[in-house]
Amino acid sequence: MPENEPFPWDIGVYDAHCHPTDTLASVADIPQMKAKTLTIMATRGEDQDLVQQTAVSLSAKTSQSTTDRVVPCFGWHPWFSHQILDDTAQPTAARNPTEHKSAHYTAVLTPSPADNQQFIDLLPVPKPLSELISETRTRLQKFPNALVGEIGLDRDDQLTPGSREGRRLSNYRVKPEHQRAVLKAQLQLAGEMNRAVSLHSVQAHGGIFEVLKELWAGHERVVLSRRKRDKQRDAEGAVSEDEDDDDRTPDGSQSTKSSDLSGKSYRPFPPRVCMHSYTGSVEPIRQFLHRSNPSDVYFSFSTLINFSGSAEKKVGEVIKALPEDRILIESDLHVAGAQMDELLEDVARQICQLRGLELRHGVQVLADNWRRFVLG
Repeated sequence: MPENEPFPWDIGVYDAHCHPTDTLASVADIPQMKAKTLTIMATRGEDQDLVQQTAVSLSAKTSQSTTDRVVPCFGWHPWFSHQILDDTAQPTAARNPTEHKSAHYTAVLTPSPADNQQFIDLLPVPKPLSELISETRTRLQKFPNALVGEIGLDRDDQLTPGSREGRRLSNYRVKPEHQRAVLKAQLQLAGEMNRAVSLHSVQAHGGIFEVLKELWAGHERVVLSRRKRDKQRDAEGAVSEDEDDDDRTPDGSQSTKSSDLSGKSYRPFPPRVCMHSYTGSVEPIRQFLHRSNPSDVYFSFSTLINFSGSAEKKVGEVIKALPEDRILIESDLHVAGAQMDELLEDVARQICQLRGLELRHGVQVLADNWRRFVLG
């Protein structure tokens, strides 16, 4: 693939994960971008409204377009999960979260800030998890193609200098079990609403898989042996519908489904999941892509996270090992505009080069993958 080959923006380039509302002034640059659609993430309280407002304003400006300029995503990032009070564990706490503020932060942060009331006083009154889920459900109902994200787990024990909010980080961390509770509730909502999910995972790929596996239990796809598949082929070479019957468990029995208040059935897990800026090795991929898993798992890559320093060698091995139809690209950038376009072009070219794909064909594959991930 010649390095100076013109980039085929005409095919359609889709950013699977970005944060332009972190730099609100840059949102005005989105209509002029070369990228077709940005999948923009919410991470904490104020983000939810900003992402929604951006989606509304841009859809109004591009009403003649067949493709929205942005796909909004609503979710609560694990970095901010301490701000969520798990009222499934403490039902009475939701009635007056202010009274439970100190007890909540003492319970979910490590080391415990019990002896640092001044620090606790600086923290916001926690938001009940039931309230978060209810608000997110309402937002998803307003946007039929919206995703749940950015959500996930983070087990990074290293202190990171600075923060997205421009403040120094404390030495407190959110306990993994609390992160899991917030993650699980949002994954279940994605299942209820039949929406895809964008997952954050830092040193937590195993934990993410454990939560998904717990939600998948009883809904696994049937995986037949080659011998049984051969037996089920008819004269035309077709395979029996039982081979990929999502409503049956591995032993052939009918799987159970949950129901909402209206009696409509749904599965308690998202239909599609993206491991955003995947930094793991090849080995966990085999678990995520096992044929029995009832969620389709995608992996997205960014120049900023995956193609810098020591990470570059690992990501090359991962991208070569992945099925072609499960790869996405992203910028993971906090500013919309020309730089975001440049990062998307760069990561697309690198993926095509690693996999030996002709550029136009590779960009078409990435576009098809994004549409399948977001739209189903």
